[in-house]
Amino acid sequence: MTMKRDKYIKCSRAARKLEPADLVLKNAKIVNVFTDRVEEGNIAITNGMIVGIGDFEGIREIDVGGQYVTSGFIDAHLHLESTLVNPQVLISKAEQHGTTTFIVDPHEVANVAGTDGIDYLLSQTENVPAHVYVMIASCVPATPIDDNGCTLTAGDMIPYLRHKRVLGLGEVMDCMSVINGDPWMNEKLELFDGKVKDGHAPNLTDEELAAYVIAGVTTDHEGTTYEYVMKERSMGMTCHIREGSAARNLEMIVKGIVENNTNTEGFCFCTDDKHIEDITDEGDIDHNVRKAVSMGINPIAAVKMATIQPARCYGLRRTGAVAPGFDADLVVWDSIKDFNAQMVFYKGELVDFSKKIPEPPCPAKLMDTIHLGEIDPEKLKIRLDGKPFPAIQMIPEQILTERKDIMLPGNEYFEPDGNTDKIAVFERHHATGKIGVGAVVGFNLKGGAIASSVSHDSHNIIVIGDNDRDILMAVHELERTKGGYTVIQNGSVYDTLELPIMGLISDRNYSYVSKKIKKMSARAHRMGVPKQMDPFITLSFMALPVIPEIRCTPRGVYSVSEGKFLR
Repeated sequence: MTMKRDKYIKCSRAARKLEPADLVLKNAKIVNVFTDRVEEGNIAITNGMIVGIGDFEGIREIDVGGQYVTSGFIDAHLHLESTLVNPQVLISKAEQHGTTTFIVDPHEVANVAGTDGIDYLLSQTENVPAHVYVMIASCVPATPIDDNGCTLTAGDMIPYLRHKRVLGLGEVMDCMSVINGDPWMNEKLELFDGKVKDGHAPNLTDEELAAYVIAGVTTDHEGTTYEYVMKERSMGMTCHIREGSAARNLEMIVKGIVENNTNTEGFCFCTDDKHIEDITDEGDIDHNVRKAVSMGINPIAAVKMATIQPARCYGLRRTGAVAPGFDADLVVWDSIKDFNAQMVFYKGELVDFSKKIPEPPCPAKLMDTIHLGEIDPEKLKIRLDGKPFPAIQMIPEQILTERKDIMLPGNEYFEPDGNTDKIAVFERHHATGKIGVGAVVGFNLKGGAIASSVSHDSHNIIVIGDNDRDILMAVHELERTKGGYTVIQNGSVYDTLELPIMGLISDRNYSYVSKKIKKMSARAHRMGVPKQMDPFITLSFMALPVIPEIRCTPRGVYSVSEGKFLR
């Protein structure tokens, strides 16, 4: 990145101490990601850029009192929509925890509203005091068997290639289309030649992963074990260690890194999907760093995984380090063990979290995206045929599932018994009337149903319940609110969080959303959902047919590993 001459001259003069810097942070313990040392000194900033480290004077000076300073943290992969609040709210909450750069994949909004959804996210993040970059959604729909709202072709992507905040191609979820060289996928890969291509590659064989990498995919965030991410590292991939609300992979991966004294240069941190209340309660990327350090990762190595390594991965030349020529996106921490953010700077300005940034209006058409049509209750019935049924076995703290062939309880029809619940997915974009129905083990919901219009990645309405009456009531409640989360108990609506913006995002404030989620999640746990399982985020992944092993879609129960419908 080049700099205008007048700006350069001012920075150059400040660097040579010919004039005072705009701002100097004094008495800092600087984490140097190039020397792997903590160095004491002052940080000189001019025109939003770091111009020197050492004995500088500034027009403004802030004494940080010997506290630690790092570059702002980078979330290497996330979906802003998954936080359920306006993107500006999420960015503010995460930035309070020291995250100043966000690598966003907008495939949730793209699956509902196509380019209108992508444009919505770009407009909402245009003027925030943070770096928000976008990876253009590669798989809309995620697979040819999905029923989503829009299709995003290579031609639709061309205008975004010139956008200053678009870095590359978002997670390529349809691995087999890549590996098989399907023309429509190959066209997208070629379009983004020379740019970063994010991966989504759970449980590929060695041969499949090699073919995937040959296509130019360079990152992945779906690794859940140390052994698998090391297979990816052996092929040169950058591995994003994910710690979100439902998928918590950090502990297993970091344990292997520590035990094997593995070089951490090829690793970054990401959240992927994290609820706003979890960010508020435990943190954002700072939580990942803190947890990794507590498990034995060297603190400076952990900082590099959150700063310079993702910056290099995505070609962000002036991001990720406290050094001359880098943007002054800085965080003052109490320690490099606890990582509690004390001050956050964006381009040399102390971020004022009380300042309200005007939100661009949401287009009306994005507030009306639930189109169910006529619902036939008979489609919810599963007739027993005396044969084992392929049920979805949930796995706590994972979004992976396992196939479990079981005899369903009931007489003529499946009757949930508290251990085995019914799952149903209702197509909601084009009023086709499609309803896929299956059985799920491990959710343990009793006395009602919970439903969500957040259902990755096609975002149809997904429900788990122990009776058809409450399942139907849940669907009609979300039809009424134009999307959201709802809990139905014993024939009554317990509560609903309205998500009218594309059925994904609330138009209310953070406090409202947080209180609703906590209240409804607590009730779901009292109704039997395991405590270690986030009821709504876990539910939202049960229809995603690109993550092993078995899912339920509007077309029926689908085996990801076999690539076919089972019922």
